[in-house]
This record gives sequence, C-alpha cells and structure tokens, in this order.
Amino acid sequence: MAEGDQQSRKGRVDRSEGFGERLLGVLLDRAHEMPPQLIAPLIAEEVARVGGRDISVLLQDYAQLLLVPLPGRGLTVSDPEPIGDSHAGAAFLYATTVEVPRADGVRMYLPLLDGSDQVGVLAVTLGTVDDDDRRLLRRLAGLIADMLVTKHSYTDQFFLARRREPMSVAAEIQWALLPPLAMSVPQVAVAGILEPAYNVAGDSFDYALNDDILHVAVVDAMGHGLNAATMATVAVGAYRHSRRAGIGLSEIYAFMDRAIAGQFGPEHFVTAQMMRLNITTGHLQWVNAGHPAPLLIRNRQVLQHLESPTTLPVGFGGEEPRVSELTLQRGDRVLCFTDGLIEEHEAGEEQFGEEQLIHWVNRIEQREKGVRAVVRSLSHTLKQERGGSTSDDATLFLIEWRGGAADHLAVLE
Repeated sequence: MAEGDQQSRKGRVDRSEGFGERLLGVLLDRAHEMPPQLIAPLIAEEVARVGGRDISVLLQDYAQLLLVPLPGRGLTVSDPEPIGDSHAGAAFLYATTVEVPRADGVRMYLPLLDGSDQVGVLAVTLGTVDDDDRRLLRRLAGLIADMLVTKHSYTDQFFLARRREPMSVAAEIQWALLPPLAMSVPQVAVAGILEPAYNVAGDSFDYALNDDILHVAVVDAMGHGLNAATMATVAVGAYRHSRRAGIGLSEIYAFMDRAIAGQFGPEHFVTAQMMRLNITTGHLQWVNAGHPAPLLIRNRQVLQHLESPTTLPVGFGGEEPRVSELTLQRGDRVLCFTDGLIEEHEAGEEQFGEEQLIHWVNRIEQREKGVRAVVRSLSHTLKQERGGSTSDDATLFLIEWRGGAADHLAVLE
C-alpha cells in the first residue's frame, strides 16, 4: 500500500456500524413507514436484543393518575401503575431511570421523553445491568417516545389506551387543542393540567418558545359543553395567529377580542391571561383580562400575587390593556390558575378561596421537585379538598425560570 493511502486511512473517521447503532438504526430506518400497530412488536424485539424481557410500554392516562399498559404483540400487559406511588410513576414524574433489584435480575423503568415532555415509561427486566445497558436503553427509550408521539397523530390506538373513562365531545376538542403538558429546557420549565380531564370544556392553555421568548396564554371560556369548547378553540386560535404575527400583548388582546365578539356576539366572553418571559433575562410581561392574579413563588413559598390592572374579558371590547412587568429571580415560579379552583363551593357554603389555595401551594412546593410533579400533585390535592369533584373547569399552569444558557447543547464534545 502506498504511503499516501496509509496516511489517508489514518485520517478517516470510523464510520463502521456498531451494535448500538444497528439497534437504533432499525427503528430510524423503518419509522417513517411503520404502521402504528407494528410499533409494539418492533419495540419488543429491539429490547429483547439487549437481553430484556417482560417488556411493557406504559402511557399516562388523561387524568394523570395512572400509567396504563399499551397492548400489542410482544408486550406484557398488566395492571395500570399509579403515578403517585410506584417505581414507574417516579420514573415518569422525575424523568429519571429507576432500577429495582429483583430475584430474577433488575427491573428498569425508563422515562419515555419526547423532547422534555413525559410520554410514559418503558419497563423491562434484565439479568444484570451495566453502564452500556443503561446508555443504550436510555437512547432507545427516547427514540420510542418520538415514534409514539409521531404515530399518535394518525391513530386512535394510543388515545384509547390512555382513556380510562368516557370522554365528552367538548373534552375531545380541548385535548386535541393542547400543546404538550410539560416542556423543559435549561432556562425554563412549564407544566399544565386541566380538570375534569374527561369533561373539560372552556379552559385551555397554550405556549410557545420562540428564540429567547416564552409565550403563554391561559383562557377560560364562559359556559359549559360544546359552546364553551368552541369559544376556547377560537380564542386559542386567535392567540396563536396574533402571536405568530409578532405583535405586542396589548395588540394580541385586541385581536382576540375582535375574534370572539365577531364570532359569538356581545354577550359571550373569554377570560384570559397572556404572558411573555425572556428566558435569558427573566423579564416577565403580562396582560390580565379578567383572570385571578397569578402567584409568584420564591424559595418554595408564595411570595405575592402578581397584581396588575385588569381589562374586560376578551369579547367585551375593553380598552387597551396596560402591560405589567416584573423581573424574576432565578428559581422563581409563576402559577396561573382559573377561577374554577377558588370559586368551588357547596350550595350555601363559602367558596374554596385563594387562602386555601396558597396554603396547599406552600405545602406541596416543599415536598415535590419538578414543575410537572408540583402541578399534578397540587391539582389532585385541591380537587380532593374541594370534595373530590368540580362543577367548573379548573386549570393550573406553572412556569419556572432558571436562567443560564443552552448553547452547550449544540456543541459536540
């Protein structure tokens, strides 16, 4: 071999396919053509190649109470796992792998993360586990999550697995409208929850992270049933349209106001809260159109209400709203909520009220970690404290500002 050829070969990058690349590559190569019903057997075969057995894919139900098994050839289907009190639930809530030693090996629970939204959990048993197994299974779980989310948009299979109760038409509309329930990047994290999950109608939320700006809206359409769901859909659609036009919060309010008034007339309205957070500086702006004031949480305690001038609800033709501003400190959280949380009451009894809400926020902030765990625990606890049911929609949306940068994620080591 000529000396030049030898030097050329030494300078080449090794592109040979190893075991891990072959395993993940099969999923990547087939994903675009894979019918939804064949995802389960392919997952089972892929995990078995690593030595896994007793394989289950667990998806969260709509009420965020259970992780329910996805049926399919090659997968183990057993009883649902409670999110609040199980190894699978811990993996789901805290986005971390949980390993449980057993007589026949190690049971592993790996979070299925689409971006940073927890889709569910991959459960598998191996005889022994080393760091190579952990790395490969973690990456495999990430790829499985992406496939499940992609295929979810054109099959009912995953929806039916997650649904544990009959769902109203209005709730079907609202769930189809929502963005992922949680999102986390180094500088900011958000999480939201709606109740009652199977009968929600007028409440909704939306968010988008565009460069350094997090955009958030929480809406509550008047009434119940399909009329409320339709109004909420128009409100969120108008919000997205105006947000994408790059206009300010006051102009967004005006655009939404015209859309609701023009479509539904002067006697219908939607309360709304619109926010913008610069995730680099912590500069928060918001407009309040008839919502309860959000809570500012610092050092795991409610510090204050984010009081601001309020304008009329969307649809009533209110004056141009004044934009309120605040600079957050790192670690601050902002909790938005709809009035269904605090106005619930038995006939002739007092309303649940903000004082009780703040009491439970402070307690739960002390015992839970991430924003998703806090929102879920707070929502379920408040529902229990309000008698286990709700006569109105109740929504929570929590933002945590962390600051810092994420540029290191785009640099190969």
